[in-house]
Amino acid sequence: MKYINFDGKNVSSVVMGCMRINQLSRSEAFSLIDAARECGINHFDHADIYGNGECESIFGEYILRNRSDRDDMFIQSKCGIRQGYYDFSGEHIMQSVEQSLNRLHIDSLDCLLLHRPDALFEPDEIAQTFERLYSDGKVKAFGVSNMNSMQLELLRKYVKAPIIANQLQFGPMFTGMIDFALNENMTKPESVDRDGMILDYCRLHNITIQAWSPFQYGFFEGVFVDNEKFPQLNKCLQNIADIYGVTKNSVVSAWVLRHPANMQIISGTTNINRLKEIARGADIALTRKQWYEVYTSTGKTLP
Repeated sequence: MKYINFDGKNVSSVVMGCMRINQLSRSEAFSLIDAARECGINHFDHADIYGNGECESIFGEYILRNRSDRDDMFIQSKCGIRQGYYDFSGEHIMQSVEQSLNRLHIDSLDCLLLHRPDALFEPDEIAQTFERLYSDGKVKAFGVSNMNSMQLELLRKYVKAPIIANQLQFGPMFTGMIDFALNENMTKPESVDRDGMILDYCRLHNITIQAWSPFQYGFFEGVFVDNEKFPQLNKCLQNIADIYGVTKNSVVSAWVLRHPANMQIISGTTNINRLKEIARGADIALTRKQWYEVYTSTGKTLP
């Protein structure tokens, strides 16, 4: 397993996303967490809305059964999405953190991320809330999810604590962050900067990009691996998989982690074998040629 420095700690480049563990029985969920840890995964991602808190509660039961292992796990959660609207108010953030800590049966979150941007957010209010959470020992580090560079710049003007992570969708079939840079001075649709140069911004400010839904195409339209809609991509993935003796899932994981931005990949699978395949990808270093072969096999062209 490849590890990166994240808030001074060595965390796995593959993160286990816990959004769907409430779809499993308790024994299945616990086995999945065990399998993740056996693969070297020590970073676990939650959100207060996952299963309306049930996913955190299930993970909390696991913590109670494995209390001595808490220090070996990096646990983060997110807040800000409510039923029908977004809420970055200080009151909601504080309440959400308290509830997450209670459900997870832990004293502090290793990292708290603000979920999808709230158009009404007040950066000074967020800054005061973060300072209080940090001084109270309830949150050790902070990040965001789905924010562009100027939203981050505004937030960083007020927040004293470093913003260490930004969760963004990224994978072979969702590459907006890199398309426009490859098509500079072109008139192709891919040349449009739709995210405020967020990739370069994060690299400049040492903000780790956590790639979510890397196996999806479109906005939750489905997975592309073994999907007959994408024959060239799957042929390319299989050819590379054969070279390394792994699966196509491993190659996708390796493709994301090959980018020099020092990204993490969030695995949301509830299938233990698939989780192991994704984790295996962290040990593969694709060549530059292989990386571009995957990119162009999606139908994109280079200038």
